[in-house]
Amino acid sequence: MADRAVTAAMSDVNTTVHSTANSMAYLQDEMKPDTDAMAPLNLGDLDLTTDEFILDEVDIHIQANLEDDLVKEALKTGVDLRQYSKQVEDELQRIEQASIKDYIKESQNIASLHNQITACDSILERMEGMLSGFQSDLSSISSEIQTLQQQSVSMNMRLKNRQAVRSHLSQLVDELVVPGAMIQVILESPVTEQEFLEQLHELNNKINFAKELSFRETLACSDIQDIVDRLKIKAVTKIREFILQKIYSFRKPMTNYQIPQNTLLKYRFFYQFLLANERTVAKEIRDEYVDTMSKIYYSYFKSYSGRLLKVQYEEVADKDDLMGVEDTAKKGFFSKPSLKSRNTIFTLGQRGAVLSPAELEGPILIPHTAQRGDCRYPYETLFRSQHYALLDNGCREFLFLSDFFMVAGNSALDLFNSVMGKTLSLFLKSMSTYVSDCYDSIAVFLCIHIILRFRAITNKRTIPALDKYWDAVLELLWPRFELILEMNIQSIRNTDPQKLGVLDTRPHYITRRYAEFSSAIVSINQTFTSERTHTLLGQLQVEVENFVLKMAAEFPSRRDQLIFLINNYDMMLSVLMERAADDSKEVEGFQQLLQARSQEFIEEILSSPFGGMIAFVKESEALTEKGQLDRLKNDEARITQLVRGFSSTWKQSVEALSQDVMRSFTNFKNGTGIIQGALTQLIQYYHGFHKVLAQPTFRSLAVRSELINLHHLMVEVKKHKPNF
Repeated sequence: MADRAVTAAMSDVNTTVHSTANSMAYLQDEMKPDTDAMAPLNLGDLDLTTDEFILDEVDIHIQANLEDDLVKEALKTGVDLRQYSKQVEDELQRIEQASIKDYIKESQNIASLHNQITACDSILERMEGMLSGFQSDLSSISSEIQTLQQQSVSMNMRLKNRQAVRSHLSQLVDELVVPGAMIQVILESPVTEQEFLEQLHELNNKINFAKELSFRETLACSDIQDIVDRLKIKAVTKIREFILQKIYSFRKPMTNYQIPQNTLLKYRFFYQFLLANERTVAKEIRDEYVDTMSKIYYSYFKSYSGRLLKVQYEEVADKDDLMGVEDTAKKGFFSKPSLKSRNTIFTLGQRGAVLSPAELEGPILIPHTAQRGDCRYPYETLFRSQHYALLDNGCREFLFLSDFFMVAGNSALDLFNSVMGKTLSLFLKSMSTYVSDCYDSIAVFLCIHIILRFRAITNKRTIPALDKYWDAVLELLWPRFELILEMNIQSIRNTDPQKLGVLDTRPHYITRRYAEFSSAIVSINQTFTSERTHTLLGQLQVEVENFVLKMAAEFPSRRDQLIFLINNYDMMLSVLMERAADDSKEVEGFQQLLQARSQEFIEEILSSPFGGMIAFVKESEALTEKGQLDRLKNDEARITQLVRGFSSTWKQSVEALSQDVMRSFTNFKNGTGIIQGALTQLIQYYHGFHKVLAQPTFRSLAVRSELINLHHLMVEVKKHKPNF
């Protein structure tokens, strides 16, 4: 291993030293036979034998290898360097000779490569010259491009400026030129033609443009001003004649003015043209329209209202038709007979249908048709028809005024009042006259709710034209309704029971009036609730309750008083529950009163046949609570009498009680309810009687065996229970 290491190291040291010399010697030996024929080979930079610096480099290399650890180790082991050097030298010579042969073999290629390199140098030199020329040409072209770019930007700016000027000039010329077609159409075509309307728009634009130019003091404006003014005068004249003709057509009898109104809406631009260019003519047309329509509406509604009143009921309520007035007060020789179709002033009946959606917005009444059929209607039906016609025409008129005359807000309201003001004043005046002498509170209340619903309709349509009128009507109706209601309250408060004829336990006609009236007002008031109405109804209810108590006090026996109270409370409660909500204050109040008086009446009818037993049970229960039941220990005779008396008479007593109750109450259902309550109360008392006698104090009594079995009593009592 050491020999191989030393050999490798020395080989590296001597390879460089001997390779060049051996190669050159080998090359000289190969070329000796041709020495005379060929010139000496000039290797130039490839000649390694002429440079002495190579030996210096070899020496440096040797010294570097000697300092190597591997070489040092070889020297220490005693390797024969001469032999090793000889081997290295032989190897180097062999390699050198091979290298020289390779060099000679490739000499032609090397020479060819040299020639090619020389040719390339010349080509590259020519290319360098061409590129230098190109560079100078590009420099000149770049400066020319910059110049062209500047010229292009300048030309583009001039083009844009010319186009802008052309656009303005073209528009100016178009606006200034008055075409012959426009002149011909404005002068000759009827205003109803579509082409007239189109040319009128164009003329309006030219007039506005001419005004704008005149403000700028443009000289070209004076060239067309005269022609434009003449065309404007001609157009205004034709439009004025057309619109006035349509307005005058409203005045013809039996004319449906809505048709010409719709025609005017198609040409609403006519008024806009007049308003912009000839305000005097526009004001003339507006004033003419207001004057014409104001008279038409006033005449129409005055005639319609007058004819409506002819189909009203002939007999209406007067100041004596109050709730507390006795029936006999108006019966006399000169009293008017009641009409068959006259509605009772305290009963709603079918009158409430006027508030239903189908009838509220239904067709208005035709007076001459109603007269021909001999039909009569209450005031609220006529009121509904009259005001629905007002609502329908008023909404349509407000929309027309806003659209055609181009007004909005307060201006539209002022214009509407100019047209409809006389008509609305007529309505308010006639209504004030009627209401001041009206005593039909249901009619007034229905009219109030008609107005409330109509106001909701106009609000839904977003038309505020009639809002002030609705408020004015309500300011007339509400005080009158409250006054009539207060008059009825006062009439009940001032009622003298002794002047109301023969006393009877059946429901009184005054309470029936109250029940019908209260249920009518409550049912109407459910949609648009009014606290003012609730307050007045509460006062009326208090007076009616006091009246019922005053009437009951006229009966000598408590039993008859209770029958009278129960019949009246039950009747009022039944009527209220039929038409009003079950949770209304009136229903709750009368339910409590009816329950209290019914319980008192049950105690009253049980006290006659079973009073002794009831008194004994109550007394025993009181003593039991105090622990003093022994005080009744000596009442054996009383107890015996009670037990035997009940056993012998209870069936007959229950039968008589049942028949008596059914005769006493007008409402069969109420009577059966009282019977059931009385029998239930009797069983409870007899059950208490059993419990008392089961106490230790009375257990030794022999009469206890004669007590009727409670279950048997319940079976027998059920036989008297109604089967429905």
